[in-house]
Amino acid sequence: MAVFLYKGKEYAIDVMNFLINSEDWDENFAEGMAPQLGIPLGLTKDHWLVIRMIRKVYLEEGDFPNIYETCSACGLRIPEMRKLFPSGYWRGACKLAGIIPWKGPNIPAFHPINLSGIKTFIEAYDKTYEVDARGFLVNPEEWDEYYAANKAMEMKMPEGTLNEKHWKIITYLREQFRRNREVPTVYETCEDNQIGVKELERLFPDGYHRGAVKLAGLRISGPPSRF
Repeated sequence: MAVFLYKGKEYAIDVMNFLINSEDWDENFAEGMAPQLGIPLGLTKDHWLVIRMIRKVYLEEGDFPNIYETCSACGLRIPEMRKLFPSGYWRGACKLAGIIPWKGPNIPAFHPINLSGIKTFIEAYDKTYEVDARGFLVNPEEWDEYYAANKAMEMKMPEGTLNEKHWKIITYLREQFRRNREVPTVYETCEDNQIGVKELERLFPDGYHRGAVKLAGLRISGPPSRF
């Protein structure tokens, strides 16, 4: 655990600078953290519209909205969201809102046993994959097409199938991670693949990170692992 200090107030943060306890959040935290996330001139009314929308959903539902829902609610497009939060949706907007995207008081998408932090396993054909409490692959080296296909059946994928467009995004994510040791932001993925947020949503209804990134066997919950 580390401490972020701004205007005389201390905030406990994790190794990725996310606020550990969302109840400690206030506007002071967001204002102080913003320059570290590529927003040197301060937060505008559009920044606050997104931040407050994320917190409202989180406080009311115990979960956070995905980027599709946030863009729709705030009347924003992907290029506009990127301009507001250049470090990413999870690593920018959610961080400033004091939300750790993979942690919350109520995560209805997962079985209660997963919330204990105990590692679980899933089976696809004759191979076993180690996944974390959120269903993300622990070691990206273990990934193969069978893993993605099996995961797709558990998610909101249309008919649980992966077509050529899905594989294009999944392959892109893995190649970029292999090359840069980091998961591309949703902005980079959309731009590099010439795809809009609406089409990305149709391909991966669960969201960018909880859908595309998960199917690619990647995650952003900690420092990049060896790949």
